[in-house]
Amino acid sequence: MPDPNARTELEKELAAELECEIRFDRLSRILYSTDASNYQIEPVGVVIPRSTEDVFTAVELAAKHGIPILPRGGGTSLAGQAVGRALVLDFSKYLNRIIEIDAETGTVRVEPGIYIEGLNRGVAHTGLMFGPDPSTARIATVGGAVGNNSTGAHSILYGMAGDNVEAARVILPDGGDAGLRAFTNGETPKSVGAEGQLFSKLAEIRNEFSGIIQNEFPKHWRRASGYSLNYFLEEPFNPAKLLAGSEGTLGIASELTLRLVPRPKHTRLAVLEFGSVASAMEAVTPILTREPSAIELIDSMIIELARKLPGLGRRLTFTEEDPQALLVVEFYGETEAEAEKKTRGLAAFLRERRIGCGVTYADTTQEQADVWAIRRAGLGILMSRRGDYKPIPCIEDVSVPVARLPEYVADVTELIGKFSTKAGFYGHASAGCLHVRPLVNLKTGDGITAMKELMHGAFGLAVKYGGVMSGEHGDGLQRSYLNERLFGPGLCRVMRKLKEAFDPRGLMNPGKIVSSAPPDGDMRFGPGYPPYEIRTYLDWSSDEGFLGAAEMCSGQGVCRKLGEGIMCPSYMATRDERDTTRARANALRAVLSGRAEKEFLTGSEMREAFDLCISCKACRSECPSAVDAAKMKSEFLAHYNDVHGISLRDRIFGNIHAMSRAAAIFPNLSNAIMESGAGKSVLSRLGISAERTLPTLSKESFTEWFRKKPTKSRAADMGKVLYFHDTWVSYYQPEVGKAAVRLLEAAGFEVILALKRACCGRPMISKGMLREAKGNARINASLLAPYARKGIPVVGTEPSCVLTFRDEYPDLLPGDEDAAVLAKNSYLLDEFLFGAAGDVMSRVKWKSGTENILYHGHCHQRAMTGTGVPVGLLEIAGCGVAETNAGCCGMAGSFGYESEHYEVSQAIGEDRLFPAVRNTAVETVVAVSGVSCRHQIEHFTGRRVRHVAEVLADRIDEDD
Repeated sequence: MPDPNARTELEKELAAELECEIRFDRLSRILYSTDASNYQIEPVGVVIPRSTEDVFTAVELAAKHGIPILPRGGGTSLAGQAVGRALVLDFSKYLNRIIEIDAETGTVRVEPGIYIEGLNRGVAHTGLMFGPDPSTARIATVGGAVGNNSTGAHSILYGMAGDNVEAARVILPDGGDAGLRAFTNGETPKSVGAEGQLFSKLAEIRNEFSGIIQNEFPKHWRRASGYSLNYFLEEPFNPAKLLAGSEGTLGIASELTLRLVPRPKHTRLAVLEFGSVASAMEAVTPILTREPSAIELIDSMIIELARKLPGLGRRLTFTEEDPQALLVVEFYGETEAEAEKKTRGLAAFLRERRIGCGVTYADTTQEQADVWAIRRAGLGILMSRRGDYKPIPCIEDVSVPVARLPEYVADVTELIGKFSTKAGFYGHASAGCLHVRPLVNLKTGDGITAMKELMHGAFGLAVKYGGVMSGEHGDGLQRSYLNERLFGPGLCRVMRKLKEAFDPRGLMNPGKIVSSAPPDGDMRFGPGYPPYEIRTYLDWSSDEGFLGAAEMCSGQGVCRKLGEGIMCPSYMATRDERDTTRARANALRAVLSGRAEKEFLTGSEMREAFDLCISCKACRSECPSAVDAAKMKSEFLAHYNDVHGISLRDRIFGNIHAMSRAAAIFPNLSNAIMESGAGKSVLSRLGISAERTLPTLSKESFTEWFRKKPTKSRAADMGKVLYFHDTWVSYYQPEVGKAAVRLLEAAGFEVILALKRACCGRPMISKGMLREAKGNARINASLLAPYARKGIPVVGTEPSCVLTFRDEYPDLLPGDEDAAVLAKNSYLLDEFLFGAAGDVMSRVKWKSGTENILYHGHCHQRAMTGTGVPVGLLEIAGCGVAETNAGCCGMAGSFGYESEHYEVSQAIGEDRLFPAVRNTAVETVVAVSGVSCRHQIEHFTGRRVRHVAEVLADRIDEDD
């Protein structure tokens, strides 16, 4: 354990020397204490460098005080590589540039913090890409991938990460640096200083130990166990490749030069269904003779769990059955015809070999994306299991020669059965690397014992079948202790020599690969795990408690993705670990598990962790483990408010319905006051951004219009519909409600209102005013449920309102029959018209001609129901629809109006949404489903925006 005095001095000196972000606070140490493994260790502190010079200084100062150093990328390691009692250097926020692309030589020079997917986007114009593609490529940094010697589904084509490293600039723990590149003609480069000393030591190791490496190093190529001594045998010798699999224990790569490969021109997938994992493994070796680019395994546990997840269940389109195992077989082709021929030819080949399995195909880009989405989310899907028995990483990465896979699967299944449990199987069958995750409760002593015994049993099988303990996930704290047995004393001596050559003082990420401890120390869970439950406002029984919900985050870090989907909008804007779903769950778990004092729950640091969570709910569908940060934030804020009270601004926003109703009595006067200098001054003092223009009250409310509107002449033969007129429709944008009424009446419905309805409560929920929200929920449930029981559906046009009935009301009022009835009988207008009410759109006559629409879906809608329905409805009405495919708009109710959040709100929208709108032809109609999206887009782009209901209503042929 580092000396506390040394830590204090280091913090002072770092603050004096560096201008980058230096974080020694408790919250930061909690957030960086875990990765995606079984382990948790608070670091000494965290430095987020902006430049290589910052790294040099941080390393020099840490070494001066004898404090270990831990380079970190995405923090998604599965074996504990990214945690330790050390100074953590987070490269992912700033050191993530492409420095140089050399398409002629097929190489790229990058900083270590760039994501693999970001790298591939950056070189896409060259027709090249980085070959290794771990499932975490969209969140894994290049530095981390090299450090773990990662690979992925296509390793049979591109090898391991180390095979694709050409050169590196490495910062050594004594503050010096070295340029690592291939030695030519078998000679050591003429270098001086730290670089020269390092090259000399490496040459000595090569000369002295090549024989033992040649004779004793494992021959199985799919290997991430131990140091990559095999690269000593290559000619020319390239010491940069030694960084592959080193897990940050040798030095820090400040730059990496990587080899690129041609992008495949065309791909196709065949999905094979088997009755067992064993029979699927029997098929792998024959299939490999067909020269596929990948063969991936997905087992029944993953399929079963994926069906229950909103975001992934919608993508499970390639199998309607419940097979015990799927093999996803991919083929490349220079032409579409070639790829299709290879793929379609597989079925006949399997029949000839009498290999019984079902065969389906994924041909289109979307079909293939759906298959890969399920496969790449395999870990997260398994971790979506609620309860204390989790599919833990311990034997999840054993790799054996492909021909021995059937025997290994049979033996490891028998091993797991001895512990009266079962496991999920997935992974890279083409390379003999399967990820096997047994269900174990690590909160008990028996669970810890089972973990260790499973590891010893799997180790024996790995050796028996000529494999290794890790095919890509590395050693870390989980498996390093086995290296002495796996490699033997001779090779381990070479590994220690290699470690000493780079890091003579042992400061670089100690305790991994060599000189390691047993695997049961510093566990995230364990027999001494002392959780406690607090009295909650929301029902958390489906997660087995509030703590259970926080524990659902395994640290896999999908919330750190960029440039796709919605989750997590604030992280996409700031690229700061504090602003991830993972961080928020980790902070809560630290308190609820007893690692942090109880007062931390309602303290300023916890408030900071949740501050930029905009409750988009994207984590509900995009996190494979379905971690619900929006619900966590509401619960946290309720407890925070109990201690600190509710601010005036939050009370105003939380009670926006009542405020609007009062202001609407004299709309012209209210608008004039809000637009006056005095009004804006008051709003500014309340913390509402002066940059914003508040919505304008309508001169006539929706209910006034509805009361006066003439009765429709056409018979309402489809029955009644209760339209839930939300706050914005009621007082600000009645045209949306008018359009909804026109649509419903055109489809043959009689529209009625519930005039005594309350606000849905969503504004209150977002501010943690859960007592008040519970009261509104009870009013609405008791008022609206009787209509539903009579067969009158409740339909609305604001996703955040309607989906509150379905999502939050059951949690606010658990066991309440009215709330349950309302939740099952409330619909968004588009989903009601498109399917819930039957084929009613055929009753509507639409105008001829096509109208081009750019559609952006509301976050809650995209998370819970998807955008296929509104897009489909627009297409029925004769519209040509393109989606923005952008993330959150950034408004999020009141969030974008708050002064301290204005810039982040803008940055979220600028990520993809605003550019998509600006790049759209002026004659194209920009359509949305939610009021927040409408205001945000209009404010920052100047484009007029319409609600989907308005677009559809205007497409009705009134002459019908």
